[in-house]
This record gives sequence, structure tokens and C-alpha cells, in this order.
Amino acid sequence: MKKILIISPHFPPSNLAAVHRSRLFAQHLPSMGWDPIVLMIDEKYYEEKLDRNLEKLVPANLKIEKAEAFNVTTPRLIGDIGMRGFFQLYKKAKQIVRRDKIDFVYIPIPSFYVALLGRWLHASTGVKYGIDYIDPWVHEFPGAGLRYRLSETVAKFLEPIAVKKASLITGVAEGYYKGVHERNPHLLQSCVFAAMPYGGEKEDHNKVAQLHSKPYLFAKSTKTQLVYAGAMLPKAYGPLEAIFKAISSARDKYQNIEFHFIGTGKMPNDPEGYNIKPLAEKYGLWQTVVFEYPARIPYMDVLVHLDAADGVFILGSTEPHYTPSKVYQAVLSARPILAVLHGESTAFKVINNTKAGIAYPILPDNIDKILTDFNLLIENYMQFMQHFQPSQVDTKAFDQYSAKAVTQILVNALNKICA
Repeated sequence: MKKILIISPHFPPSNLAAVHRSRLFAQHLPSMGWDPIVLMIDEKYYEEKLDRNLEKLVPANLKIEKAEAFNVTTPRLIGDIGMRGFFQLYKKAKQIVRRDKIDFVYIPIPSFYVALLGRWLHASTGVKYGIDYIDPWVHEFPGAGLRYRLSETVAKFLEPIAVKKASLITGVAEGYYKGVHERNPHLLQSCVFAAMPYGGEKEDHNKVAQLHSKPYLFAKSTKTQLVYAGAMLPKAYGPLEAIFKAISSARDKYQNIEFHFIGTGKMPNDPEGYNIKPLAEKYGLWQTVVFEYPARIPYMDVLVHLDAADGVFILGSTEPHYTPSKVYQAVLSARPILAVLHGESTAFKVINNTKAGIAYPILPDNIDKILTDFNLLIENYMQFMQHFQPSQVDTKAFDQYSAKAVTQILVNALNKICA
């Protein structure tokens, strides 16, 4: 068995969405000839609430090493876990690489700063390394404030340093790393690139029943309840406002429909950090059609609420590369999906290929088209719901998006590099 070190500062019991990427890789790598070790920051340094149920999904025999980090100061000057634990991660990783004769170091980002660890470890030990773009590092936000412009400048400076000696660059979709080889063309000759969607794990949903948990954010009613679970991206608010305008213009059609937004707040642990509420109030939809629960809830609790819902609402952004991980949970929940996504998003294809719902393509240059189309879209969706059966979801079509299939893409790339 070849050995791979996955440096993932956040890992269960962290309840951040990105931890599932490393968790699912670690679950399936052993069956494909790679023995994983996960290096994380000790959870006592996490700012988010811990999710102990999520730990139950981690393979019992997985080797996990923990590094120390600096505590968050008051006032909060540095919150990024990758920065607070950077040197401790490097020291621990260097020990592991030498002690266990690691064949490859794999670093999912964000935290973006830990990508630099690959370059450092390669220089000090010679080990090959790869970076997995869960989010783009260099990301332009036109018209954004000073903080975003500063982050973009720092990213443009650090990314070339981090990727210069990389043997592997992967991402949730090609668009997540496309800019990397455009900015660093030498990598096309020395580096393997691979696109790997988030993927879904059916076993996660099977274990929900074992918890015997019930939804606690909303009570079951005679109304049709749709759940959106996950963060809101900055470029998703334009489409959302168009949707709210459309609903406001045809209220009679929505007397028996509720949209429940979960974990969409400004900060993960702030129950008052509303992002959706102001927009819903603007169009007179708050607490009648639209409900928001800003704080992030544990992953398994999200699955419980999806199971309790009548349908799943997914909203993408105007960026074609954005592929929300929630789409895989939605398909596996066997609830009919209503999705408004960029037509080039991988998630758009997933929904259509699996026949799990209705997907409407966002036109970034004409957001107002949503305003004119959404009411007809909801009528079509309600008809789809009436005839929907979980058995109609094409599970064979979903196989290519399973966590195991996604891990196989990674392994194929690793074997090519380490042959």
C-alpha cells in the first residue's frame, strides 16, 4: 500500500462543509491501494460548534494525527485556522512524512494558506504534493471592498509559490482550477490536473435512521415545505432577489408553500446573523413564505431536516464553476429537487442526469428572466412533486458522482504520478 498524508486543518468533529471532502477520500482510499493518514488541528482550537455525531461517520481504523495551533486573540486579529496552526502543521507533517515514508501529500483548500505547506515539505523532504481546490484561491469580486481586494492581492502573490512544484492540482470542477494553469502555464508540462465533484455517500443517509432524530427548526404542516441548507454565495443574491420579486408578484400561488433557509447566516454560530430575512421582509414574504435559521447546524441534523421536507431547494450563483455540494445530499435524500443554477454548473447536469428534480438555468447577463419565469417554474415543479417517486431517481446515473467514484479519479491521478 502506498501512503498518503492528507493535511486537513478542519476535520470531524468540525461541522464545516469542507471536512467531508477529506473524510470521504479517507474512507475509500484503502480499498484502492492507498493508506491515508489525516493531519488535522486539534479540535480544541476550532471556533465552530463541534459535531460529535459526524465523528461517527469517520472510519474507525483511520489514522489521525493532531497538531496544536495558536488560540484566537481578543480582539480577533487572525481567525483562519490554517494561519494559526501553520508552523505546527508543518513540523508535525515533516515528522510524519519521514517516519511513515509518505509517498504523497495532499492538501485540500481552504484554508488557502496551508497550500504553502506542500512546497515547504517538498523542499525539506522531497515528497510529492498536490492541492485540491474546494474553492478558487484567486477570486475576483468586482466592486468589492478593501478587505476582498487585499485578499485577492495576497492570493495572487502566494498561489504561484504554493503551486510551483506541485505534481497534482485537483478541484471540485475544472472551473475551480482553470485559472491556476492559465496563471502558471509551466504546470501543464509538470503537473497532473483532475476534476472531481464533491460526491455523495449513501451510507451517510442510511445512518440518519439510527439516530432517531426529529427536525427541530420547523414543524411538519399541511403546506409544501422546501428546504435550502447551506451557505449563501455573494453572487447568489441577485437570482434570489429575482425569485422573491416573482413570488411577491403572485402571492396567491404561494399560500401553501414555505421556503426554509438553514445555515445561511453571516457567521456559523450566530443565530441572529440573518442574510435572507432582510430580503424576505423587503418583499413581504418573511414568516409567511420565507423562513430563515441563520446558524449552521450539524451535518447529520441537516440530513434529518432534508428527510422531513417535502422537497429540496437549491440555489446556485451566476458563476459557472460553482457546484454546490448540497446537490449530492439532495439527490440521496430522495426528495424532489427544485434548483436554480448556472447552466454550465456540474450540479445542473447531476440533477438532469439523475432525474431527481427540475433544474432552471441562470443566465448571468439576464437575471430578470428568472423574474418572468419563476412562477411558471414553480407550477411545473408542483406538478412534478405530485408524481414524484424516489424510485424514479436514476441511481446508476448517480454512480459517477458517488464518493467512491470520485475517490477513484483521485487514485488514478496518484498512480500516474507515483508510477
